[in-house]
Amino acid sequence: MVRFHGKLKALFNSRWLVFVCAMWIQSFAGIGYLFGSISPVIKSTMGYNQRQLAILGVAKDWGDAVGFVAGSLSEVLPTWGLLSIGAALNFLGYGFLWLIVSQRLPAFPLWVLCICIYVGTNGETFFNTAALISCVQNFPKSRGPVVGILKGYAGLSGAIITQIYAMINSPNESSLLFMIAVGPSMVVIALMFIVRPVGGHRQVRPEDNSSFLFTYSVCLVLAAYLLGVLILEDLLNLSQSLITLFAVILIILILLPIIIPIILVFFFEPTPSAQESLLLEAQREEDGKSEQDKTEVILSEVEDEKSPEVDSLPASERQKRIAQLQAKLFQAAADGAVRIKRRKGPRRGEDFTLMQALIKADFWLIFVSLLLAAGSGLTLIDNLGQIALSLGYTDSSIYVSMISIWNFLGRVGGGYFSEIIVRDFAYPRPVAMAVVQVIMAIGLFYYAVGLPGQIYVTTVLVGLGYGAHWAILPAAASELFGLKNFGALYNFLTMANPAGSLIFSEVIASGIYDHYAKEQAALRHRDSASMLIKPLRDDDSLSCVGTVCYSITCGILSGLCIVAAALSLIVVYRTRRVYTQLYGSRG
Repeated sequence: MVRFHGKLKALFNSRWLVFVCAMWIQSFAGIGYLFGSISPVIKSTMGYNQRQLAILGVAKDWGDAVGFVAGSLSEVLPTWGLLSIGAALNFLGYGFLWLIVSQRLPAFPLWVLCICIYVGTNGETFFNTAALISCVQNFPKSRGPVVGILKGYAGLSGAIITQIYAMINSPNESSLLFMIAVGPSMVVIALMFIVRPVGGHRQVRPEDNSSFLFTYSVCLVLAAYLLGVLILEDLLNLSQSLITLFAVILIILILLPIIIPIILVFFFEPTPSAQESLLLEAQREEDGKSEQDKTEVILSEVEDEKSPEVDSLPASERQKRIAQLQAKLFQAAADGAVRIKRRKGPRRGEDFTLMQALIKADFWLIFVSLLLAAGSGLTLIDNLGQIALSLGYTDSSIYVSMISIWNFLGRVGGGYFSEIIVRDFAYPRPVAMAVVQVIMAIGLFYYAVGLPGQIYVTTVLVGLGYGAHWAILPAAASELFGLKNFGALYNFLTMANPAGSLIFSEVIASGIYDHYAKEQAALRHRDSASMLIKPLRDDDSLSCVGTVCYSITCGILSGLCIVAAALSLIVVYRTRRVYTQLYGSRG
């Protein structure tokens, strides 16, 4: 019995249990992706036109992205504090919105609903911050896969919640809002004391590789299953019992990764020698840090004095050359022959505060690159329903669901791909960001030139590329600017996403669409002699048909993605030395 209690304690302190519970939280955290499902009932109940609904969508986007409050609080509050605040915001915001839409409260002005959806969606930033900070600290050597999987589940949460809601089969359409208000809050409250940092570097085991492989397999099966269910629901008229069965299987797939920490704790004995070596290594790192504090000015000078060719040498020769240079600098400093410069602020790879990062060119290069590329991707996602209608497809939901699946796969695959780049080749992680930005540019250009199957190719390539950003960015930010203030840094960078979408969607996409819609409307009125010319209404008369509606927009966005890739490559050039120090060099 004593041994069993010891195993339970080990399970509670297992970083894999923390990771699995974080995955469950993320499965219900992407509530912003459900706006397309709740907007029709809001529009019909409140009597809004399309422009008013678009304003509500902008409030949702900013609530999803303005996470600097969560990032700042992460420096002073424990993880459970962040999660409890997020649960409260989610419940209050969407709960009040449900009361208004279900007409349990009198009608309020549009700005009140904007505040409700902003507050409710802003709770998601607290969920993301708590989950990412905990798991990145628990898996410091596997940041890419961990971030990719977590962000992937967040991207898939809209489809997950939709399937669970379909199982309930409520006749009241506004009840989806009630489920969004209550469901994520209940899940977070149930798990908020488990998701936390637990000292991951002391739990590294050889079984981690097979555990990640199993997790990736579950992710692929989950994505394929959801895609298959969506296609069946679109093509066939399924019975309620079959829909319930599909939802139960989905829940089982979501719960399946729990077997990883159970097997690791109950069926694998710890390896004392490996753990001892890891503890000794951690102690040596701590001792090295204290020694580095004493001689940091000398080591800083080494970075300035060593030639670029040193980084390309084999590891043993490189260390030998650096040691020789250190010895010369120590001797010269002792003799007074050189004056050692005092460094100002942290260097790349060390812990930055947000204010220190804001004066670094690398930080702003990443921000602008994200604004151009991720903003372009979000613009296409937000307008995908209208794109499908302009091409003559009567049901756009299948394409919206498909890009959600590719978004998920991009997040999972992006983390894995970027980890190969930094571990096997010691290239900076922003190389992966440049690659996925080029992939997005190809997908958008494919639509712009009007090639066959354009909506399918664009959906796949843009979904994969956009999703990969959210696996690569957090890992790169933690490597370049440290983990201590990771929450504040990451949440500031994410504001580039809605900022780009606001500019590209409202100014470029909407402007071009309305221009061609007015031209087509004028032609229709002119060709029909019996039809009187009437003023066009904003909500339903201005409709554009054909590839031309979004081809110019996609061409512009494709060019912006190329510019974003160029900025990412500049970051690669500037930060290559950091990744050489972290992961070694080729050869």
